[in-house]
Amino acid sequence: MGAEVKEAPKVSANLERNIAYLNSTLGYGKSFDIVLRRFNVAGKEIAIYFVNGFVKDDVMALILRNLDELKRGDISPNSLKKLFNEHINHIQVEAVDELEKVIDQVLSGPLALLIEGEEQALIIDLRMYPSRSPQEPDLEKVVRGPRDGFVETILMNTLLIRRRLRDPRLRNEVMQVGTRSKTDIVISYIEDIANPELVKKVKENLQKVKIDGIPMAEKAIEELIQPGKYGHLFPKVRFTERPDVAVAHLLEGRVLVMVDTSPSMIITPCTLWDHLQAAEEYRQGPPVGVYIRWVRYIGVLAALFLLPLWFLFAIQPELLPPALKFIGPNEPGKIPLIGQFLLAELAIDMIRLATVHTPSPLATSTGIIAALLVGDVAISVGLFNAEVVMYTAIAAVASFMIPSYEMSWAVRIVRLFLLLATAAFRLPGLIIAALLVLVYLVRTKSLDVPYMWPLIPFNAKEMLAVLVRTPVSVRNTRPAIFHPQDVMRQSTPEPARKPENVKKDREK
Repeated sequence: MGAEVKEAPKVSANLERNIAYLNSTLGYGKSFDIVLRRFNVAGKEIAIYFVNGFVKDDVMALILRNLDELKRGDISPNSLKKLFNEHINHIQVEAVDELEKVIDQVLSGPLALLIEGEEQALIIDLRMYPSRSPQEPDLEKVVRGPRDGFVETILMNTLLIRRRLRDPRLRNEVMQVGTRSKTDIVISYIEDIANPELVKKVKENLQKVKIDGIPMAEKAIEELIQPGKYGHLFPKVRFTERPDVAVAHLLEGRVLVMVDTSPSMIITPCTLWDHLQAAEEYRQGPPVGVYIRWVRYIGVLAALFLLPLWFLFAIQPELLPPALKFIGPNEPGKIPLIGQFLLAELAIDMIRLATVHTPSPLATSTGIIAALLVGDVAISVGLFNAEVVMYTAIAAVASFMIPSYEMSWAVRIVRLFLLLATAAFRLPGLIIAALLVLVYLVRTKSLDVPYMWPLIPFNAKEMLAVLVRTPVSVRNTRPAIFHPQDVMRQSTPEPARKPENVKKDREK
């Protein structure tokens, strides 16, 4: 038999009993930031609990001043009801009847007010979270566009979305995850666009989470709601810190998951191609956007295959046509080629991680010093071949072109896998390894959405939109794979037609 579930204690009419329970549970007297204030208001004993630093002092002072001016006849009888309806001049006030709810609310930031003789407590939301002002995210910068970005406060993030999407059908449903941390999580979607089954699945996956806390915020949520015990090589959700990107995906019928204390929003479901598109493509005209997109696609291919192909041609020069015989090392170096590549990859990753943990004023100097040591010195003493260093640097730069930080790491791991397969089995090894990666991608799904869609399964119209940054005027429908309730985005397929053309069409 399972353990008996104890019923949550109710708020008692005996104020001293309530105070004893709350003091014991909240650790009053041991935790310096738990504050208890007791007052006599119009002949009634009241107690106020709050966490020091969460409450707006000026608003609380105004409420207490108003309570201090009350007389016995102002609040008797039905003290709580009269305080709630007449004398507490604040907008966000609610009554609760369980002490556990009082504790949860106090630790979340609001103030709890308990009254002698009343079996309910008032929760007054006077929260003031420490937060920074919205600023442009470092990983998603644009040349021309808004400079605001999500912050660590969930209320501010919902406001940034509401500012861009004034749709009354936008839903922001809040829930808590973590038996100890009780972290606030908001599920955001547009009610008449998003597939109800998709929204239901996201909620069910979150409700299944049974963990004490999620200090790693959005990354922990990603691993908990996506099936798979040992994680996934390729990211199955997209992260963004840009409100305009988040709203664009909401309008496509996707679901946004916001985690309090994190500026990164989870967009789900997603496909492989979502990680290879950036806001800059849509901040420029279609021709420029197409060029930017294809430069990025070429960069991704270079990041994946440049090193394995060069290594293959270096160890099997007979595969090269006569016009490309110049490819390959003239002086192999003192270390075998595969060792040079692995050491160069390791060195670049060490530099990359070192610059992340180096103070900003020293990061540039660290990169320069490391480049000189790894590049010039290694070549001059004959340990490395110059071409190895050059191609490794090109592949590393190409990896930085990927907008998704998680996807760039996945590409690096796949590149190492292809290199090792090529070193072990040469051309057959490269082909088989590439096919294994492709099969892995085809089998991967993000909340039942195929990761390779619209390539596999093939959808010609959507694949064209992946390859070409199409003009806004021709993007009339939402992606079919998400099964949106409202398919159409524009009322007419040609909103930019000239007036004379419209007149001719009507005459016909």
